[in-house]
Amino acid sequence: MKSIRYFIILIFLFFSILSYSQSKTRIACIGNSITYGSTIGNRETNSYPFQLSAMLGENYEVRNFGKSGATLLRNGNAPYWTSNEFKHALDFQPDWVFIKLGTNDSNPVNRIFLTEYVQDYKDLIVYFQQLPSHPRIVLLLPAPVFLSDSTGITSGIITERITPMIRQVAYETGSEVINLYNLLIDSSQLFPDKVHPSAEGATLIAKRIYELVGMKSDPSFSLSKKLPHDAKPFNFYGFHGYDFTFSGRNAKIVLPKIVAPGHPWVWRARFWGHEPQTDIALLERGFHVVYCDVAEMFGNKEALSIWNDYYKLLVRAGLAKKSVMEGMSRGGVYVYRWAGTYPKRVAAVYADAPVLDLKSWPGGKGQSKGSPETWDIFKKDFNFKSEDEAIAFKGNPIDLTDKIARAGFPMLHVVGDADDVVPVAENTTPFEQKIRDAGGSIQVIHKPGVEHHPHSLQNPQPIIDFVLRATDYRISKKKIPFYQYLN
Repeated sequence: MKSIRYFIILIFLFFSILSYSQSKTRIACIGNSITYGSTIGNRETNSYPFQLSAMLGENYEVRNFGKSGATLLRNGNAPYWTSNEFKHALDFQPDWVFIKLGTNDSNPVNRIFLTEYVQDYKDLIVYFQQLPSHPRIVLLLPAPVFLSDSTGITSGIITERITPMIRQVAYETGSEVINLYNLLIDSSQLFPDKVHPSAEGATLIAKRIYELVGMKSDPSFSLSKKLPHDAKPFNFYGFHGYDFTFSGRNAKIVLPKIVAPGHPWVWRARFWGHEPQTDIALLERGFHVVYCDVAEMFGNKEALSIWNDYYKLLVRAGLAKKSVMEGMSRGGVYVYRWAGTYPKRVAAVYADAPVLDLKSWPGGKGQSKGSPETWDIFKKDFNFKSEDEAIAFKGNPIDLTDKIARAGFPMLHVVGDADDVVPVAENTTPFEQKIRDAGGSIQVIHKPGVEHHPHSLQNPQPIIDFVLRATDYRISKKKIPFYQYLN
């Protein structure tokens, strides 16, 4: 009797463990040596899949299916297709699949097959899509390579050929994307051999994946069903965009793969697609990105009227009642004139090298040489009959600081300190002081020695952090100490 009782207990424990294991969310990390953890000390505990496992906790099972030297290309010199890791990954029946392949495909021996890259990647994805577990598939863009030698793994081939092809695959297959390139581009010190990240670099990768896995979403919402019937689809860095005409003006909307709760959005005021890294990073985090061309009206009554109608269309379609306004260069005038007119519709403002006083640019009445042609356009936009009347204009953002500050939304400016087109001393500096004096909230990121271009930041994380705080949108409430998982 005692032996039968022990046998029953063992059977119970077996099925309990089996049930517990099956209840875990299974995550497969597919990749090359960076996934495997080559060059990382104690790679078994410091590779990004292991660090991800430690971050996620006991309700997740994360497996490392990285294969050093692996290529995505079937005809590459070390195809992932023929590896045991690929077979084991399929047998694992994952709920999530993170694929990081492409770095080794930049080698000269593999470049001759790059025309096959897109189809090979799509075929690889099909293998996982057909699994009974129906996993979410996420494509990791290759991390930056800091080598100048083009006889091996080559940065230019990765950024100019392979990365765009991965984005094409993401667009055509509906796969999600994580941009590791911009995340790590300013962290060359974390790449000891200029190709493989250190344990600290692996932490950054693991943390970004952790954020996506823990991201809340609203799967019931789809803006695509509410767009004009004649909207034309386009590929915006792997995301589905739609182009259409609104009130006689060109309009665009780009949809995230996974929609964040509350349906947040970013309104790009000007220069669509220029330095898009912030827009892309927010799309990854569930934000929509929209645009309505009102150039070149400088935020006059006609422009605000068109935007007012566009705003109503978007809100009726289900987007949040407040947007994050994004203004680059003269776009600063547009976003702040909108914010000054409709402050309750603004969640935050991100302004980049912004024009805040039209007398500075295009007027050229101070340090900037200005733009006489554009200054004439501005005068016509506002029906000014004389130069003195234009100079006396009190509708510049710098003149609206009391109203803007009272609205209570936070502001972030990114400026180049050597900007001689839109001088900081004539625009952001006095604007910042007036906002602070009026009790408003503004942060300024200065780029020493940088001129008007390039806009934005190569790694837009500080901008993303600002937007997430401003919109009270948190990927996860859990705090992760940076070095907690390093041994």
